[in-house]
Amino acid sequence: MSSELLDALTILEKEKGISKDIIIEAIEAALISAYKRNFNQAQNVRVDLNRETGTIRVFARKDVVDEVYDSRLEISLDDAQHIHPNYLVGDVVEIEVTPKDFGRIAAQTAKQVVTQRVREAERGVIYSEFIDREEDIMTGIVQRLDSKFIYVSLGKIEALLPVNEQMPNESYKPHDRIKVFITKVEKTTKGPQIYVSRTHPGLLKRLFEIEVPEIYDGTVELKSVAREAGDRSKISVRTDDADVDPVGSCVGPKGQRVQAIVNELKGEKIDIVNWSDDPVEFVANALSPSKVLDVIVNEEEKATTVVVPDYQLSLAIGKRGQNARLAAKLTGWKIDIKSETDARELGIFPREHEEDDDLEPLFMEPETAESDE
Repeated sequence: MSSELLDALTILEKEKGISKDIIIEAIEAALISAYKRNFNQAQNVRVDLNRETGTIRVFARKDVVDEVYDSRLEISLDDAQHIHPNYLVGDVVEIEVTPKDFGRIAAQTAKQVVTQRVREAERGVIYSEFIDREEDIMTGIVQRLDSKFIYVSLGKIEALLPVNEQMPNESYKPHDRIKVFITKVEKTTKGPQIYVSRTHPGLLKRLFEIEVPEIYDGTVELKSVAREAGDRSKISVRTDDADVDPVGSCVGPKGQRVQAIVNELKGEKIDIVNWSDDPVEFVANALSPSKVLDVIVNEEEKATTVVVPDYQLSLAIGKRGQNARLAAKLTGWKIDIKSETDARELGIFPREHEEDDDLEPLFMEPETAESDE
């Protein structure tokens, strides 16, 4: 081996991002194995790869002892002092034992081991890169599909998109570009394994951070997300800046910001509501697009009873209970929805409103990206 080897390692370091020192250590370890195997040696040896010239030397390491029991591992004090008079018992003597044809044999034998070490180092670099991107969003390219996974290329590595993390309203074909949410990065015997999702609520959150500058810079805070992927989602937002409308910021001019996210999610409806630390207001907002007349709160059970106009009962509950279910996920409160008539019969809604033909809801409908109406 020569300086050409070092030049090659320098190029490898630049292209693959693998430390030259890691590769040299791997080569030295491989050469020790090659020496012992090819020259039938069991002695303790050290291989030195000169980092300037690329030359390789093999040294047998022997302990200095008074009486030698194993000449492969030990050397007498007299013999050691013939090499250098300052050696004492307990020191280690290194004697060069580099065979004449060791370079050729070493290159052949070390190749497989070095390749493996380089592969392991690459895997370590990839793992370090992607472990920091866990719970982040990336754009990938669909490579292939089978009954369990869609394999998505993220550049240096292929990620797995399981069937249960695929959106039911989407079909995927090779070469499709899709945005995915990284849910888990694992170390395995075969290298880093990355799992991604299209259904995770975190995907929706990251998409809003990308599309809405006010969320990205912290002016608007996205407080909670409730999602039934491919069908409908709800998000709640707030801000401390009185001059900023958090819902309007997310919707964007002419709805452009939220529409970009709806398009990315293949038509998934998105309701955007104002967050509030008052459960009465928050639950009322969360049931958008339904109007709410009253919210009765049970703090102990963290439950609410919501009164809505009779004609809005089905809208408040939603198709297959979806609207109420998402509102409960968004707020963290149990929600029981009653029509105005039922609430009056149960005596939980004020009778004094009975004669008021122009009854106005206590909470106006928040802005939404999509509506069932």
